[in-house]
Parts: sequence; C-alpha cells; structure tokens
Amino acid sequence: MKNKSILSFLLLSTLFIACKDDKLAPAAANAVKPTVVTEALPHDTDDPAIWIHPTDASKSIIVGTDKDTDGALYAFDLKGKIIAKSEVLKRPNNVDIAYGLIIDGKKTDVAVTTERESNKIRVFSLPDLKAIDNGGISVFEGEELRDPMGIALYTRSSDHKIFAIVGRKSGPSGSYLWQYELSGNGKFATAKVVRKFGAYSGKKEIEAIAVDNELGTVLYCDEQFGIRKYKADPALNDNKELALFGKTGFKADNEGIAIYKKTDSTGYILVSNQQANTFMVYPREGAKGNPNDYPLLAEIPTSTIECDGADVTNINLGGSFKNGLFVAMSNGMTFHYYAWDLIQKRIDDAKK
Repeated sequence: MKNKSILSFLLLSTLFIACKDDKLAPAAANAVKPTVVTEALPHDTDDPAIWIHPTDASKSIIVGTDKDTDGALYAFDLKGKIIAKSEVLKRPNNVDIAYGLIIDGKKTDVAVTTERESNKIRVFSLPDLKAIDNGGISVFEGEELRDPMGIALYTRSSDHKIFAIVGRKSGPSGSYLWQYELSGNGKFATAKVVRKFGAYSGKKEIEAIAVDNELGTVLYCDEQFGIRKYKADPALNDNKELALFGKTGFKADNEGIAIYKKTDSTGYILVSNQQANTFMVYPREGAKGNPNDYPLLAEIPTSTIECDGADVTNINLGGSFKNGLFVAMSNGMTFHYYAWDLIQKRIDDAKK
C-alpha cells in the first residue's frame, strides 16, 4: 500500500505541475496509469532511451535528457530512481542508445545525445554515462541552420556499423537530416557525414526520429504534417521517401516515436499525439500486402502530459515488465514507465 500511495502522490504532483498552465489539457479520465513515475529532474525532461543490461535484464536502465543550459543525461533504474548523471551539458535534447561501438579496441555500449547550444552530438559510455567524445562532435558544419534536436542510432546488420541520424530545429527539404558514421579513434568516439536526406514540410520542425534496425528503415515526425519513412542504410544511396502517414487525427504535433517489436518484422509504431495526451498506434509491418501503408490501429490515452519523447522494449525486464516496458516523457520533469501489458490491452480492445 505504501508504494501505491507514493506512486499516486507522484502522479498527482506531476499532473498538477503540468496542468497549472491552463493551456495544457489534463490527462483523460480513462488514461492508462503509469506503473512507475521517475524521480523529478531539475529542469525539463524531453526524451528517454532504454539500455538493456547484457546479463541481467532486471538491471536495465532508462537514460533521459534534462533539457536546460546546465542540463545533463540521467540514468534511472526500473523503480524510477536516479542512479547516474553525466557531466553538465548545454541543453541536451534527444537521446538514443546503441550497442558495441568499438572504442579503444573494446565493444562499448553508448548513449548519444544532441547538445543544442554547442551544435554538437555527445557520446557517453553505458551504463556509467562517462563522456568518450573528447568534448563533443560538431554537426551540420557549414550550415546556417544547425541547432541539433532529434537523434536516432542505426546499427547495420551486415557489418554492425553504427550511424547517428541527426535532425535540427529547421533546415532545407531534401537534406534536413544528416547521417553520421560513428567510429572510435583511440579512446574517443568520432563521426563523419555519410548522407544528407529527408523531406520537410516547413510547418514546424523535425525532432522525433526512430530507426528499425531489423527492417532497415528510419521514421521521423514532420510535426503538424505527418510521419515519413526512408531506408536507413546510407550505402544503398536511396533517398526516396517510402511512406508518408499519420497526416490526420493529431490535435497539433506528432512527436515522440517508439517501435515495439513482436517478431523480427511485426509489432507496433507508437507516436505521441502531444497536445491530446495520447499515443497513436500503427502496424510496424504496414497493412497486409503493403509495408508502406500504415492504418491507425488505436489511439491510447496516457497519463503523460505533452509528451515529447518515448521508447519501448519487448524484453522481459522482470517484475511488472515481463512483456516489456514503454517509457514516455511527461511535463512535470518526470518520465512515466508503463508495463507493456497495459498498452497491449488497449490495442486489443480497439480491435474488438
């Protein structure tokens, strides 16, 4: 009972802080309630990523950004407790995780975040969140419009090379996203530009990016316009847009993207309907007979307020998270963890 009381208090506190501005809609009465609410960060949460522990999944962590001039990356355990913090960062925005980057001859799991005020991406080893980038890697060099925001990491199955796909506050259509090949130079991570791609409507910005390693695709939210899909491998030299979906049903911004994998090729794409406090769910594999057609399967109200970023895993993390964990940022300086079963039930109910 004590833990439930603490969770209820944290949730109510989060909703109060988030909704004191009457411009923000409160969570719906039928919203899915979080299994865990994290400790609050000092400034403004924005985007989470899940790191799976290599030998004991119950020791996996959530890495999240605290978006401020003196922000940082924070690591949380599965109970929502802060267990690590990076060095101070200048407005870290989005973060993603990859496994096995070769640094100093050793495979190193990494969290990579955009640092907006320095026009850099920053690379940290996991799970200790130690900087391994010699002060950061400049991005969008030579461009007038830089200001990096979104990031997703793609691991190519053929050779396990890791690439960072980086978005910015604004940029030209056709080369809005820049793709960098990550590697190691001694003890430090380095990066080189290998591709520039991505259509842009000009309506707002492109921040939320997600990569499907198994299917070899990248999805990103062109806010207030739709969700775009491209091939992820730069070696294909194919910058043709594969799909544009999610153009209707959003109250305003289509934001954070998370991909839940049921098999190597099936599952769900979850996209934050930010101002409605819901998540739109699409089939990961597309419609039957058409992998680039994405019908809406469900709209799920959650307790997150104005969610910018989300991540999900199907790995059994133990406890309440035997079928995986869905994590989403919420106003109120927290992240919400949801047992996947809670989300799956709402998807199943929508099919009835």
